[in-house]
Amino acid sequence: MASLNLRPALAGVSPLLGQIMADLGLGAAAGGAITTVMVLCLGLAGPAAPALAGRIGLDRTLLVGLIVLAAGVALRVSGGVIAVYAGSAVVGIAIAVMNVSMPGVVKEHFPRHVGAFTGIYVSGLVVGAAGASAVMVPLAEEGGWRFAALTPAALAAFAAVLWVPQAVRRAGRAGRSTAVPRRYAVLLRDRATWYITGFMGVQSLTFYVMLAWLPTIFHDAGLPEDEAGYLLALTNLAQLAATLTVPWHAGRASTQAPHVTVAAALSIAGYLGVLLAPVTVPWVWMILLGAGQGASLALALLLITLRAPDPASVTALSAVAQTAGYVIAALGPLLVGVVHQITGGWTVPLVAGTVACGGQLLLGLLAARPVTASGHTAARVTPDPATEGP
Repeated sequence: MASLNLRPALAGVSPLLGQIMADLGLGAAAGGAITTVMVLCLGLAGPAAPALAGRIGLDRTLLVGLIVLAAGVALRVSGGVIAVYAGSAVVGIAIAVMNVSMPGVVKEHFPRHVGAFTGIYVSGLVVGAAGASAVMVPLAEEGGWRFAALTPAALAAFAAVLWVPQAVRRAGRAGRSTAVPRRYAVLLRDRATWYITGFMGVQSLTFYVMLAWLPTIFHDAGLPEDEAGYLLALTNLAQLAATLTVPWHAGRASTQAPHVTVAAALSIAGYLGVLLAPVTVPWVWMILLGAGQGASLALALLLITLRAPDPASVTALSAVAQTAGYVIAALGPLLVGVVHQITGGWTVPLVAGTVACGGQLLLGLLAARPVTASGHTAARVTPDPATEGP
């Protein structure tokens, strides 16, 4: 339930953006800034999670994230322009805390089943994003954009209620640490940290570039707008298939290098298909692209969980990797838009995206080597019966 809340408040804005802009009198730049604020906060607020977890534990940190998320969504629909931007910032901060906490929660409760539970929560993330995109417009037709945009608050509140007993019962247990600055110092000196961070950042960039521009690329190539939208939805389905299966299999392997290679190859194939033949079997390119991007995201989060030796270190590594990842991701769509405007076409941006997928492959292979982010050979974590979940 917590993972289902990682994207609806973010992905649900785009389908409603036209109504929001019309109601509040916003121009295109000001409307686009709503999403930019959230994505930037996803990156910049990530380091808050390890500090909070060090004081109150991972379970309570996740609960705080859910409560703050519900409050931010409510604030965003409560007033005018200032409320929209302020609420969006609060939403981004809450999701950032939850994003960073999730790998640590998996490591703490299910150390023997990291791959399976990573697959579960990353799949929840994808389902939440796709579901929000699908239902926002029908909900807005029934009750207006404010009613539709408020619905993620109900989902977050419900998840928080379910999580309260766990957060209260496990207060003061594993996941707390008073040595957060020292953990950061150790992580930042380690090459494995930067390989994982680079992999997370580049795969996020290639994903958000396509998320932002793919319908426009297809429409410019001659496809109707509705068909372009359906093709984007198809990538979400392909992502779900990958996020359900890849972490389970990769988490059981001694090295994740083959999985990283296949994921990058699928992404490259999707980019090349869109570049060379966008209106020829475009559904094939979307399946390839979605499978590659879904697998890449799942692998990035899995590597964070596998390469750090304990829940507190996982949370710190997650903060470093996701902070850089989402800052880079926020710049990607903007830079692609600038390049498109300068060149007057999509060839150069898509070639650049394909090259970025190649960089993702290189960084992923370095990150997939079985070495922890503290410099030691990776090993299976022996579970503590007192801390492992059911």
